[in-house]
Amino acid sequence: MMGSALRRGAHAYVYLVSKASHISRGHQHQAWGSRPAAAECAAQRAPGSVVELLGTSYPQDDYSNLTRKVLTRVGRNLHNQQHHPLWLIKERVKEHFYEQYVGRFGTPLFSVYDSLSPVVTTWQNFDSLLIPADHPSRKKGDNYYLNRTHMLRAHTSAHQWDLLHAGLDAFLVVGDVYRRDQIDSQHYPIFHQLEAVRLFSKHELFAGIKDGDSLQLFEQSSRSVHKQETHTMEAVKLVEFDLKQTLTRLVAHLFGDGLEIRWVDCYFPFTHPSFEMEINFHGEWLEVLGCGVMEQQLVNSAGAQDRIGWAFGLGLERLAMILYDIPDIRLFWSEDERFLKQFRVSNIDQKVKFQPLSKYPPMINDISFWLPSENYAENDFYDLVRTIGGDLVEKVDLIDKFEHPNPSFSKVLE
Repeated sequence: MMGSALRRGAHAYVYLVSKASHISRGHQHQAWGSRPAAAECAAQRAPGSVVELLGTSYPQDDYSNLTRKVLTRVGRNLHNQQHHPLWLIKERVKEHFYEQYVGRFGTPLFSVYDSLSPVVTTWQNFDSLLIPADHPSRKKGDNYYLNRTHMLRAHTSAHQWDLLHAGLDAFLVVGDVYRRDQIDSQHYPIFHQLEAVRLFSKHELFAGIKDGDSLQLFEQSSRSVHKQETHTMEAVKLVEFDLKQTLTRLVAHLFGDGLEIRWVDCYFPFTHPSFEMEINFHGEWLEVLGCGVMEQQLVNSAGAQDRIGWAFGLGLERLAMILYDIPDIRLFWSEDERFLKQFRVSNIDQKVKFQPLSKYPPMINDISFWLPSENYAENDFYDLVRTIGGDLVEKVDLIDKFEHPNPSFSKVLE
């Protein structure tokens, strides 16, 4: 990774980058070259231009940074393509929630939303979730912006507030999410998340608890590592217990009984306390999801002031790679019949082990280039590589860097 080497944008650098590509030689792809990328950058910055996406036109501005590569992925909805591995994971989770959690009239307690538009406002993606204005997750270098007010969602949590405001108190949201990222077998700028939210009224949470009528959801106290300032300790502990029990049952359904689980304290702006769940799978501890007690300020702002709740989010690719032994995240976008037919099973719970498609050895290339003196982010280069080389580029590594000792040399380059 380029990392902190990029922090001094006023100087000129040379980067030597190693590119390994193999995956499949059978796909046609555009050759390396500067003209298409330059044309794309010019199109993005053309004054008065618009981008057409999912039937809507969005005016572009200085924040617009969508690439053609990413635009071609919008609307693919791999999680809704029958017998795709991501669809299998989604259906297994959905089936589990439908069977395990039933409402008072015998209908599923959790409703499912898996076709919501990935285009959201920056308010939905950040502000509704209490993400501060100066939080690093808002950076242009980490997100795909249509303009300053609209973007491709960075997480399915962007829909939480709207669904709560509509009066829902138990739901799953599944969809594609977009984050600019490095190039390797574990990262891709588009992946898929499944989000779950459940709210409880006082009666629902304390039902069956001895002297539950005397217990309260809320109080005015101070925030600690264990709870928010508005929650009682009794309410938080019951919500946390229900959350962890729900997730323990879910992973047992997916991975089988007897799975060793541990919980790691962590931080999210929209939950507190917050946790990551790790599972011991084949002797290795793997992080599979994040979760926590929802921030009451978020719940209150959506109009559910009398309720308390939990939320969790997991990556479908992460689970599918573990369950089906898929080694490279880019394979999920393959249209190769040899890949897709492996997941056409009669039962969604049927075990599948991915069989590799190609035995071609990797091809290594080194490239070096000068960086501009300003307005450069590491993910700019990754997007450029994906635009030109497509998914045949397996990994990009920084192997060396150079800063010219003469500061005036950077001016010559301009």
